[in-house]
Amino acid sequence: MALVATTVALAGCSAAPTTTPPRTTAPITTSAAAPVAAPRTGMPDLTVDVLADGLSHVWDMGFLPDGQVLFTERDGRVSLLSGTEPGATVTPVDADFSDVFVNGEGGLMGLVVHADFDRTRRFTTCQTNQVEDTATDIRLVTWELSADGGSATRVANPLLGGLPINPSGRHSGCRTTLAPDGTVYVATGDTARGTIPQDLNSLGGKVLHIDVDTAGPAPDNPFVDDANPARRLIYTYGHRNVQGVTVQPDTGDVFSAEHGPDTDDEVNHLEPGANYGWDPSQGGTVGGYDEDVPMTDLDRFPDAVAAIWSSGSPVEAISGAEFISGPQWGDLDGALAVGALRGQKLLVMRLAEDGSVAEVLKPAPLDGEFGRLRGVRLAPDGSLLVSTSNGRDDKILRVTPV
Repeated sequence: MALVATTVALAGCSAAPTTTPPRTTAPITTSAAAPVAAPRTGMPDLTVDVLADGLSHVWDMGFLPDGQVLFTERDGRVSLLSGTEPGATVTPVDADFSDVFVNGEGGLMGLVVHADFDRTRRFTTCQTNQVEDTATDIRLVTWELSADGGSATRVANPLLGGLPINPSGRHSGCRTTLAPDGTVYVATGDTARGTIPQDLNSLGGKVLHIDVDTAGPAPDNPFVDDANPARRLIYTYGHRNVQGVTVQPDTGDVFSAEHGPDTDDEVNHLEPGANYGWDPSQGGTVGGYDEDVPMTDLDRFPDAVAAIWSSGSPVEAISGAEFISGPQWGDLDGALAVGALRGQKLLVMRLAEDGSVAEVLKPAPLDGEFGRLRGVRLAPDGSLLVSTSNGRDDKILRVTPV
């Protein structure tokens, strides 16, 4: 694999075919702790460095205590990036992903590194599953990374299974994000089935909140005492295809990024137990999947929670979401960064004190320069890592203020 570093200064839903260039194995290294960033005032320019290339549909990234980065590729690979500085190298992790059902939007998707990784060396992936070439479900699988980082073995398969699947792969979104207390939020798609988003007996079209060791409900879940085990896991419902979920550092509030049909991608501020109003079955009165209904149907569900931001038309096909944090970011400290697939840009949303979106910025170095942007994660050193999802020569980018 060719690994390059380039720098660009700030100036002013269909996937591409999948091809994977040959890759080379590089030694694993350990990154030193980053120095404390100096405070900055005003709006910074941004620099973009390419940390890795020659990849395919990089879906998610997770950070290890020694400075390395685990990442997933949708067609069934996990690899280690040796650090978050230019010159980092990529090493494949030997793990059995032969049962991953790779079709359409489905495959190997979200990844979360456990809070106690330094002791357990565990991480969890979200993936579409198959048995004898037949799609069965979407599931969370927990792995243990070997001491040398060269391989990973399953320790819980599944940790949580039974999430609905569409054999076409449509609306198979599955983003996992670590909460401050070590629990995990799991954002799911509705698999393009009309009744699923409003069905509290289904785990599709939801944001779940679970214990990452047991797959049981987080203790403060809104339906934690329900007799139905599925309902106990639900944090919010009425979603179409959630592609990003993130926690605001100062408040602990949860936000999601969600695909709309032909209009109205949404960023939502999640309230426990709330309905976000997507119902293509129109209360079960129509069959199929009616995408002409509103993304948040306030006529049918007056108590549904409206989005804090909507794309209108055309949609951007927003994906990973992450809060930017650190004094080095100046006026962008506290902003929400959201990747766009169809829009091929990074949307940087500055929030008002009431939680509404006050301003949306589109930094030029990430506006159409690298194609479809999928994963967005804040590294421990304060840089923002962004992955591309074009299907060939995909990249992991490092974004920093200058």
